[in-house]
Amino acid sequence: MPSSAERFAAYSRAVIVAPEAVKIEGVSKVSAWQKFGVVARVAGQQARRSRTLNAIMGGVRATLRSFGHALGQLWLEVTGTLFLAIAAFGVLALIREYMRYEAGRATAGRVAIAVCFTLTFAWFGLTSFWRVKKKNQRS
Repeated sequence: MPSSAERFAAYSRAVIVAPEAVKIEGVSKVSAWQKFGVVARVAGQQARRSRTLNAIMGGVRATLRSFGHALGQLWLEVTGTLFLAIAAFGVLALIREYMRYEAGRATAGRVAIAVCFTLTFAWFGLTSFWRVKKKNQRS
């Protein structure tokens, strides 16, 4: 029976991998975003084949389109109302400035500014409502 020193010498000469063997390169790191992209692409390919998912997506698109149209119309109506309210304040300022002008306490320039302000905001308000009407005629 070999002694422990002899056994150690035999083990130290043993080679698990031959020296001529090719080294294995490390696996390249793949980011989480790249993994997510691959998963999303595969899921998209599988989803195109599903009639149920296509029907659900069609319903979602139609609903979102309808909500988008309603929100766009609401936006135009709200801005039109605000512009007309500002124009109403402009009318009050115009009346006040005209009364001052008649009394000789204001210049014609201030009256002209009040007229321009009122007409501008009235135009913005009216055109906003005209755009709503025009969009509804197209739909």
